[in-house]
Amino acid sequence: MILDIVQFGEPVLRKKCKPVENVDGELEKFVQDMIETMNDAEGVGLAAPQVGADLRLAIVDTSHDPECVSFFKVNGEDAKMEDYMPLIFINPELEFSGPQETDTEGCLSIQEIRAKVKRKAIVKATLPQLDGSELVIETDGLCSRAIQHEVDHLNGILFTDRISSTTKARLKRKLKDLSETKWEHRSGS
Repeated sequence: MILDIVQFGEPVLRKKCKPVENVDGELEKFVQDMIETMNDAEGVGLAAPQVGADLRLAIVDTSHDPECVSFFKVNGEDAKMEDYMPLIFINPELEFSGPQETDTEGCLSIQEIRAKVKRKAIVKATLPQLDGSELVIETDGLCSRAIQHEVDHLNGILFTDRISSTTKARLKRKLKDLSETKWEHRSGS
């Protein structure tokens, strides 16, 4: 089932989400709905708060472009990224290394804005899985960026919080308009 993607201004996007404590059939169905929603929206990632759920749960799928990374390791071994996509994870922990890299990002919850964002080049992500196992993913490129972006959502951080002050000033009016539009729709005006 395609879920509604909440938009900029919705309070759940600013919450530090609650840990997933129980994996059951309902949560597994929700994850399948998230995957369907992300694919329908042509996204590379989706976090639970983006569909209104206060849970530390996200998915990433960068398999459409296997060349988007220069390396991909799982539990310390070289691996094929596409064998692990979509990457589904709960209660993640991240470590960063390498230089800062700047690239353009967008967000399914802020559809009208794309901007350059600086992030660490390499991520080492400890990603608990729904079946109780754990993957430790080390990667760079788009996959690293997507994991960092989705984990930010779980902490109530939006990519627009990470843009330069100059870009933020340039987008201030547009962000204000998006937030006001959201509240007008909610109040029925």
